[in-house]
Amino acid sequence: MATKKRHKGPPAGETGQEALYLKSLSDRQVPISVKLRDGEVVSGWIEYFDDMMLRLTREGKPNLFIYKSHIRTITEGGPSVQRRSPNRKESAG
Repeated sequence: MATKKRHKGPPAGETGQEALYLKSLSDRQVPISVKLRDGEVVSGWIEYFDDMMLRLTREGKPNLFIYKSHIRTITEGGPSVQRRSPNRKESAG
């Protein structure tokens, strides 16, 4: 008796893992590098994100709102990104 192989369907569109990962990066203010679909790489940390975009905060440069559809990859530990520490006091020099 021949048995048919059961074909798997496509993976679920939303597993919730993306949101958990972005929340973790945001909460810990992990320095990241974002490679865009056009090849440009920008660095900073995620301050905010939603279903369609994320806000990349950068030290000494304008913050960016980036549509997720324009992102190719996100890599942790981008080039030495200085992040703001809410508990750090700035010393007057």
